[in-house]
Amino acid sequence: MYNKIARPFLKWAGGKRQLLPELEKLIPPYYNTYFEPFVGAGALLFHLQPLKAFISDTNDELINCYHVIKDNLNELLADLERHKNKEEYYYKIRALDRDKEEFSKLSPIKRASRIIYLNKTCYNGLFRVNSQGQFNVPFGRYKNPKIVDEIVLKAVSEYLNNNNVIILNDDFEKVLQRAKKGDLVYFDPPYDPISETANFTSYAMNGFGREEQQRLKRVYAQLTSKGVNCLLSNSATDFILDLYKEYEIISVSVSRSINSIPYKRGKAAEVIVKNW
Repeated sequence: MYNKIARPFLKWAGGKRQLLPELEKLIPPYYNTYFEPFVGAGALLFHLQPLKAFISDTNDELINCYHVIKDNLNELLADLERHKNKEEYYYKIRALDRDKEEFSKLSPIKRASRIIYLNKTCYNGLFRVNSQGQFNVPFGRYKNPKIVDEIVLKAVSEYLNNNNVIILNDDFEKVLQRAKKGDLVYFDPPYDPISETANFTSYAMNGFGREEQQRLKRVYAQLTSKGVNCLLSNSATDFILDLYKEYEIISVSVSRSINSIPYKRGKAAEVIVKNW
């Protein structure tokens, strides 16, 4: 049963809520299994709510959130209630991942609660880590952030539990070995930077440079040859336009609100690549 309340439970760099009307036009009327190997906040996943899906991301803290929301919702909600919207407390919770040994002792529920709390109270609501994998976004100083969004979390949990949704923490190529003819794959990888200084996408420790973009293109081509329907989002750089030149490319313009420098927020040129 479709649940209109189910939507992203985190604010995520490159989230696709704005792009949903464009993506929806391109979704085939029938497909078997849905795959999203860079699921992020899951905007398209929750919009489509497929009955059978494989979702994955290499960000293990993010994927832990999905598992906990699915399997331990009540415990998560109780833990979220304990958090405080105070600067000193925020930096104490943020610092938990500085000691890897102690951090590894946190329960999955505590880790998920921490990520959701930090995301709701940090500056501009984003997930970013440094090269050591440590969350490094400053305190947001918001008056009344919605740390416990119980209605949305319950709707997400119901969707994940009432459908055949497999949650993975794996490389996209490995995840997509399961894809077959008639399935639908949506790729939303870290974007190719539009300039040397624009490479914000450090939401996970492992970078996603042009060699990875080329590996992704090879997987896209392999899936195409198998009859798998594929859609891919990326920035409209010359590199991406050339890489996918044999496929249909739809140009779109979206607003980007996540940037530490306010004047750099605004319209961005993106593409959607379609293989059928």
